[in-house]
Amino acid sequence: MILYSYWRSTAAYRIRIALNLLGIDYELRSVNLVKDGGEQHKDEYKSLNPQGLVPTLIDGNVTLTQSLAILEYLAETQPSPPLLPAAPADRAKARQLATIICTDIHPLNNLRVLQYLKHQLNIDDDGRNIWYEHWVREGFRALETLLSGTTTGPYCLGKDVSIADICLVPQIYNAHRFEIPLDEYPTLIAIEAECLKLDAFDKARPENQPDAPGE
Repeated sequence: MILYSYWRSTAAYRIRIALNLLGIDYELRSVNLVKDGGEQHKDEYKSLNPQGLVPTLIDGNVTLTQSLAILEYLAETQPSPPLLPAAPADRAKARQLATIICTDIHPLNNLRVLQYLKHQLNIDDDGRNIWYEHWVREGFRALETLLSGTTTGPYCLGKDVSIADICLVPQIYNAHRFEIPLDEYPTLIAIEAECLKLDAFDKARPENQPDAPGE
């Protein structure tokens, strides 16, 4: 498999975790989202991903974009270890949690949105940070409420990692990066800590990527 990724991309981070969990060897091709205006806008890359986003996954004749679609593809084609629980209700819960993160938090705070706020709407750094934190808190409050009374730990849906955890950890990474206080979300932080003990999550960290800038 080939994964087009950027070290700090939240969506690509999810796929790196999944590939590591599944034990899949893959070729990583870096798409620098900030260099020279962003390599994702070049025609060569947009022929693979017309949105000009990462990740893009190539598996033989299959080319896929959008991290949730890629996660579902991996779950269906690489069933062990499972990325989705066996019980239908638990599978739906995993998708529910992942969707809150991937459609209600992350898109509002993605790089292209922050750039639009800055360059087209002339919103300063303080204003963008307020925007960013608002949407993180909105989503994290919901996740904390959903998980605090139901999860038996150590992960979102109990003893097995699922796509919910795969999506949660990169989103918390971003919250740390933007220095958002997370004391209100002890369940989320506990799940993050347990996930990061696993090699698959640790290897996928942004700072551990070959295209991460050196010290």
